[in-house]
Amino acid sequence: MSATTVDERLLETSPLRKLLSRPELGSVVGAIAVFVFFALVADGFLRAASLSTVLYASSTIGIMAVPVALLMIGGEFDLSAGVMVTSSALVSSMFSYQMTADTWVGVGVSLLVTLAIGAFNGIMLTRTRLPSFIITLGTFLMLTGMNLGFTKLIDGTVSTKSIADMEGFESARDVFASTLTIGGVDFKITILWWLGLVALASWILLRTRAGNWIFAVGGNQDAARAVGVPVAKTKIGLYMGVALGAWISGQHLLFSYDVVQSGEGVGNELIYIIGAVIGGCLITGGYGSAVGSAVGAFIFGMTSKGIVYAEWNPDWFKFFLGAMLLLATLLNAWVRKRAEATE
Repeated sequence: MSATTVDERLLETSPLRKLLSRPELGSVVGAIAVFVFFALVADGFLRAASLSTVLYASSTIGIMAVPVALLMIGGEFDLSAGVMVTSSALVSSMFSYQMTADTWVGVGVSLLVTLAIGAFNGIMLTRTRLPSFIITLGTFLMLTGMNLGFTKLIDGTVSTKSIADMEGFESARDVFASTLTIGGVDFKITILWWLGLVALASWILLRTRAGNWIFAVGGNQDAARAVGVPVAKTKIGLYMGVALGAWISGQHLLFSYDVVQSGEGVGNELIYIIGAVIGGCLITGGYGSAVGSAVGAFIFGMTSKGIVYAEWNPDWFKFFLGAMLLLATLLNAWVRKRAEATE
């Protein structure tokens, strides 16, 4: 190394370069544009109750978009994430009902089963070296069939029996599906779960060795392995993180309605991925942020509810969602090029 070589970490970084290098910059710009748009065209969009509804819709996607974003930063996908939410709720409900146990026992069993599904995805990926698309597509199909098959076998119908009168139901609902009133406006507790996960994921990514490992395996797993990064353990952990998010979402689903339809969740995995991509995550891995996934979920919430408040035909929702996905991807690519040009 020459005497004139300077460690790049010691170089000063301009505020503009720091701003342009943020993965969530494009999604923040998009979120501001969507917010202003619906504030102008949708009557009632700016009401406190309406914004509470938007935040709730965002949180139900955001709880899953956060761990999905971390998984994508690590260079992988999980197509089973949507039905895993339903699987988690079904296990909790059916175990509690069939065993006549306290509902918290069902919640605990559900956590173990859901984490085992996540570990299965990660182990299969690392042991077989097959693409995550194939592994998790197989898990998606198996869970879809098991959700329906076991529910019909045990309960005789496509939905579970009500557990609303069982011991522990009220306390579990307080944790997973309660409503908090602040300043006369009702807010769902899922908003707190969502913000907590964003904070935790951001801390992991930016302040821990595990965060460095996630970026490393997503950027170049062979190079990461060569410098001692535990690639297999990192990826298994990321899949278990998605499973943890699915467990939280599944318990919210169960304790919001006290019954679960076995066919729910199909297709939601794409929405979680869209939220992460809109938030700045690259399909190729190695780039993204937890905050960006939260902004992507917020854009989803504003769009889904803004269309309702604007009294438009909701059939157009997925058109707008697809358009936002393309625009956000193009904007994020432009921001990255600008950031590289300032280096």
